[in-house]
Formats: sequence, structure tokens, C-alpha cells
Amino acid sequence: MDISEVARRTGLPASTLRFYENRGLIAAVSAAGERRRFAPGVLDQLALIALGQAGGLSLDEIQAMLAPDGALRVDRQLLLDKADSIDATIKRLRAMSQGLRHAAVCPAANHAQCPTFQRLLKAASGRVKQSRTAPAVAKKKNAIRS
Repeated sequence: MDISEVARRTGLPASTLRFYENRGLIAAVSAAGERRRFAPGVLDQLALIALGQAGGLSLDEIQAMLAPDGALRVDRQLLLDKADSIDATIKRLRAMSQGLRHAAVCPAANHAQCPTFQRLLKAASGRVKQSRTAPAVAKKKNAIRS
């Protein structure tokens, strides 16, 4: 099928398909210089790419799991690590959601007097502080390794 048919079936713009081809994630079956044509299996490859991206995988990580023939080589440890990361994010977001819901209905006259809201602020300030210092810590660790 030609590139316009793949674009129509997947909802991806042709530019994305060309980008994926240049990255080696998918391969055209047409000769160079001709209109790009793809084997029907490209739809499954594109679905795998979309699934990987939805799961937080980078294109490099996805590419490492695709053999040159398009077969899937699953890195099980990478998938477990991503699942753990997603679980941690969900846990953090649930706590944030509960804190926000409490703040919305808190009976305290002033949120500054609410212990639950104060814990929420403290947790948020810890993340801000951590995100500001994380690059410096990583830089120091890399300097030590060098």
C-alpha cells in the first residue's frame, strides 16, 4: 500500500511515516525514488510504535525492540521498569488528587491552618526543590565517573 493509504488507515501524517522510515522503525518496499509503498505488516509495526509511546518508551527504546525484519524482540526488564515508573506516577497523582479534593472541601477557615493542605504544600515544594537540584547532582555524579 502506498504512503497515503498507510496515513489514511493509521491517522498518522505522511511526514511522520517518512520520519519513522528514516529512523529505521519501518521500511518501505518500493525502490528509491519511487512513491513510498509499504507491506501490509507496517500497520502492525505502527501499532507497536504507538503502544510503546503510550507506555512511555522512547523511539530509541522501541527501535531496539524491533528486528530489521519488523519482528518484535521484547526487552522484558525494560517493560517491567516502565510499568514500575507508571505505577509510581499513578500513586503520586492519586495522592495529589486526594489532597486537592481535600483542599476543595476543607473546613478550615484558612488553608494555611489545614494540616492536610500543609502536607500537600510540603510534598510539592520537595518535588520542586528536588527537580531544581537533580541536574546538579547528576552533573556531579558524571564528573566523578569521568
